[in-house]
Amino acid sequence: MSGNRTRNRTFPRLILILASSAFALAAVAAGAVTAGRTATLPSGAHAHAAGVLGPASPASALSVAGATSDGNAIALDAFAQPARLSDAAVARRLSPRQIAWSLLKSHGWTTGQFKYLNLLWTRESGWNPYARNPFSGAYGIPQALPGSKMASAGPAWRTDARTQILWGMHYIKVRYYTPYGAWRHELIYGWY
Repeated sequence: MSGNRTRNRTFPRLILILASSAFALAAVAAGAVTAGRTATLPSGAHAHAAGVLGPASPASALSVAGATSDGNAIALDAFAQPARLSDAAVARRLSPRQIAWSLLKSHGWTTGQFKYLNLLWTRESGWNPYARNPFSGAYGIPQALPGSKMASAGPAWRTDARTQILWGMHYIKVRYYTPYGAWRHELIYGWY
Protein backbone atom coordinates (compact mmCIF):
# COMPACT_ATOMS: atom_id res chain seq x y z
CA MET A 1 0.00 0.00 0.00
CA SER A 2 2.74 2.48 0.84
CA GLY A 3 4.19 2.06 -2.66
CA ASN A 4 0.91 3.28 -4.22
CA ARG A 5 0.87 6.37 -2.02
CA THR A 6 4.40 7.26 -3.05
CA ARG A 7 3.56 6.81 -6.71
CA ASN A 8 0.45 8.96 -6.39
CA ARG A 9 2.45 11.80 -4.83
CA THR A 10 5.24 11.50 -7.39
CA PHE A 11 2.96 11.49 -10.44
CA PRO A 12 1.69 15.11 -10.04
CA ARG A 13 5.27 16.28 -9.43
CA LEU A 14 6.38 14.48 -12.58
CA ILE A 15 3.69 16.25 -14.59
CA LEU A 16 4.79 19.62 -13.17
CA ILE A 17 8.44 18.86 -14.00
CA LEU A 18 7.53 17.79 -17.55
CA ALA A 19 5.39 20.90 -18.04
CA SER A 20 8.17 23.09 -16.66
CA SER A 21 10.67 21.49 -19.02
CA ALA A 22 8.35 21.96 -21.99
CA PHE A 23 7.89 25.63 -21.08
CA ALA A 24 11.65 26.05 -20.70
CA LEU A 25 12.27 24.47 -24.10
CA ALA A 26 9.60 26.65 -25.70
CA ALA A 27 11.17 29.74 -24.13
CA VAL A 28 14.61 28.78 -25.38
CA ALA A 29 13.17 28.13 -28.85
CA ALA A 30 11.50 31.53 -28.78
CA GLY A 31 14.81 33.14 -27.89
CA ALA A 32 13.51 34.45 -24.60
CA VAL A 33 16.02 32.75 -22.30
CA THR A 34 19.59 33.86 -21.98
CA ALA A 35 22.11 32.28 -19.68
CA GLY A 36 21.50 33.13 -16.05
CA ARG A 37 18.56 35.50 -16.60
CA THR A 38 14.88 35.29 -15.87
CA ALA A 39 12.80 35.32 -19.01
CA THR A 40 9.20 36.17 -19.77
CA LEU A 41 7.21 35.40 -22.86
CA PRO A 42 4.13 37.18 -24.14
CA SER A 43 0.71 35.80 -23.35
CA GLY A 44 0.20 32.25 -24.54
CA ALA A 45 3.41 32.10 -26.59
CA HIS A 46 5.06 29.25 -24.75
CA ALA A 47 1.86 27.31 -24.09
CA HIS A 48 1.26 26.80 -27.80
CA ALA A 49 4.92 26.20 -28.62
CA ALA A 50 5.21 23.57 -25.90
CA GLY A 51 1.96 21.89 -26.89
CA VAL A 52 1.22 21.24 -23.22
CA LEU A 53 -1.60 23.67 -22.58
CA GLY A 54 -4.54 24.77 -24.60
CA PRO A 55 -5.16 28.44 -25.37
CA ALA A 56 -4.20 30.67 -22.48
CA SER A 57 -6.88 32.65 -20.74
CA PRO A 58 -6.75 35.11 -17.83
CA ALA A 59 -8.49 32.53 -15.67
CA SER A 60 -5.65 30.09 -16.21
CA ALA A 61 -2.69 32.40 -15.57
CA LEU A 62 0.28 30.23 -14.85
CA SER A 63 3.74 30.84 -13.52
CA VAL A 64 6.16 27.95 -13.86
CA ALA A 65 9.75 27.58 -12.76
CA GLY A 66 12.12 25.36 -14.66
CA ALA A 67 15.73 25.11 -15.69
CA THR A 68 17.67 25.43 -18.92
CA SER A 69 20.03 22.70 -20.09
CA ASP A 70 22.95 24.46 -18.36
CA GLY A 71 21.11 24.46 -15.02
CA ASN A 72 20.13 28.13 -14.91
CA ALA A 73 16.75 28.80 -13.37
CA ILE A 74 14.03 30.42 -15.44
CA ALA A 75 10.59 31.67 -14.55
CA LEU A 76 7.87 31.99 -17.14
CA ASP A 77 4.67 33.92 -16.65
CA ALA A 78 1.99 33.23 -19.23
CA PHE A 79 0.63 36.76 -18.99
CA ALA A 80 3.76 38.86 -18.61
CA GLN A 81 4.32 41.81 -20.90
CA PRO A 82 6.93 41.13 -23.57
CA ALA A 83 10.29 42.79 -22.97
CA ARG A 84 11.22 45.84 -25.06
CA LEU A 85 13.60 44.98 -27.84
CA SER A 86 16.93 46.73 -28.21
CA ASP A 87 17.69 48.70 -31.38
CA ALA A 88 20.00 45.89 -32.50
CA ALA A 89 17.25 43.29 -32.00
CA VAL A 90 14.79 45.40 -33.97
CA ALA A 91 17.35 45.85 -36.75
CA ARG A 92 17.79 42.09 -36.98
CA ARG A 93 14.08 41.70 -37.61
CA LEU A 94 13.93 44.31 -40.38
CA SER A 95 14.83 43.57 -43.97
CA PRO A 96 17.84 45.42 -45.39
CA ARG A 97 15.48 47.66 -47.40
CA GLN A 98 13.53 48.54 -44.25
CA ILE A 99 16.76 49.37 -42.44
CA ALA A 100 17.87 51.63 -45.29
CA TRP A 101 14.46 53.35 -45.37
CA SER A 102 14.69 54.06 -41.64
CA LEU A 103 18.16 55.62 -42.07
CA LEU A 104 17.36 58.00 -44.95
CA LYS A 105 16.53 61.03 -42.80
CA SER A 106 19.63 60.59 -40.64
CA HIS A 107 21.67 61.19 -43.81
CA GLY A 108 19.65 64.27 -44.74
CA TRP A 109 17.81 62.59 -47.61
CA THR A 110 14.11 62.67 -48.43
CA THR A 111 12.13 59.47 -48.85
CA GLY A 112 12.19 60.08 -52.62
CA GLN A 113 15.89 59.15 -52.59
CA PHE A 114 15.03 55.60 -51.56
CA LYS A 115 13.94 54.83 -55.13
CA TYR A 116 17.48 55.46 -56.38
CA LEU A 117 19.13 53.68 -53.47
CA ASN A 118 16.91 50.67 -54.13
CA LEU A 119 17.78 50.67 -57.84
CA LEU A 120 21.50 51.01 -57.06
CA TRP A 121 21.80 48.27 -54.46
CA THR A 122 19.40 45.93 -56.24
CA ARG A 123 21.71 46.13 -59.23
CA GLU A 124 24.91 45.88 -57.19
CA SER A 125 24.07 43.09 -54.73
CA GLY A 126 20.35 42.35 -54.70
CA TRP A 127 20.46 43.67 -51.09
CA ASN A 128 22.35 40.52 -50.08
CA PRO A 129 24.76 41.21 -47.19
CA TYR A 130 26.82 38.18 -48.25
CA ALA A 131 27.11 39.13 -51.94
CA ARG A 132 30.65 38.85 -53.27
CA ASN A 133 31.78 39.87 -56.73
CA PRO A 134 33.90 36.96 -58.01
CA PHE A 135 35.96 39.23 -60.26
CA SER A 136 36.67 42.29 -58.13
CA GLY A 137 36.13 40.91 -54.63
CA ALA A 138 33.61 43.66 -53.79
CA TYR A 139 31.51 42.59 -50.84
CA GLY A 140 28.14 43.16 -49.17
CA ILE A 141 25.08 45.23 -49.94
CA PRO A 142 27.01 48.33 -51.09
CA GLN A 143 29.71 46.20 -52.78
CA ALA A 144 32.58 47.80 -50.90
CA LEU A 145 36.01 47.21 -52.38
CA PRO A 146 37.69 45.88 -50.37
CA GLY A 147 34.90 44.75 -48.08
CA SER A 148 37.04 45.38 -45.01
CA LYS A 149 36.46 49.14 -45.51
CA MET A 150 33.08 48.61 -43.90
CA ALA A 151 34.78 47.83 -40.57
CA SER A 152 34.80 51.60 -40.02
CA ALA A 153 31.00 51.37 -39.57
CA GLY A 154 31.07 48.44 -37.14
CA PRO A 155 32.79 45.19 -36.25
CA ALA A 156 30.14 42.90 -37.77
CA TRP A 157 30.61 44.26 -41.31
CA ARG A 158 30.76 40.76 -42.85
CA THR A 159 27.29 39.74 -41.67
CA ASP A 160 25.34 42.76 -40.38
CA ALA A 161 23.16 44.44 -42.99
CA ARG A 162 22.75 47.58 -40.85
CA THR A 163 26.52 48.07 -40.59
CA GLN A 164 26.91 47.63 -44.35
CA ILE A 165 24.05 50.03 -45.08
CA LEU A 166 25.44 52.68 -42.73
CA TRP A 167 28.82 52.44 -44.41
CA GLY A 168 27.28 52.50 -47.91
CA MET A 169 25.10 55.51 -47.14
CA HIS A 170 28.06 57.40 -45.69
CA TYR A 171 30.09 56.57 -48.82
CA ILE A 172 27.30 57.83 -51.09
CA LYS A 173 26.83 61.01 -49.02
CA VAL A 174 30.54 61.90 -49.12
CA ARG A 175 31.16 60.98 -52.76
CA TYR A 176 27.83 61.64 -54.58
CA TYR A 177 25.75 63.60 -52.00
CA THR A 178 22.58 61.61 -52.74
CA PRO A 179 21.54 58.16 -53.94
CA TYR A 180 20.32 59.88 -57.12
CA GLY A 181 23.88 61.08 -57.79
CA ALA A 182 25.28 57.60 -57.17
CA TRP A 183 22.63 56.04 -59.42
CA ARG A 184 23.44 58.46 -62.27
CA HIS A 185 27.12 57.57 -61.96
CA GLU A 186 26.22 53.87 -61.99
CA LEU A 187 24.21 54.30 -65.18
CA ILE A 188 26.99 56.22 -66.95
CA TYR A 189 30.06 54.25 -65.83
CA GLY A 190 28.67 50.91 -64.60
CA TRP A 191 29.96 51.43 -61.06
CA TYR A 192 29.67 53.99 -58.29
